[in-house]
Amino acid sequence: MRYFWTLLWTFLLVQMLNYVVSSMTGGTYDFMTGTILSVIVTVLIIVVSTIIPNEPADHHSTH
Repeated sequence: MRYFWTLLWTFLLVQMLNYVVSSMTGGTYDFMTGTILSVIVTVLIIVVSTIIPNEPADHHSTH
């Protein structure tokens, strides 16, 4: 379920970003470009979240 919500929010945010950037640059909005980018960003988010450790860092004493 976590992956579904990640994909959904990434899809919505990337589509919005795609629309805004294409409007600001005078280009045309392309739904498929946003869809492909959202899948790529979702995979990157999932990979980065598995690489980053989940445990808190140990406190080092300073002398």
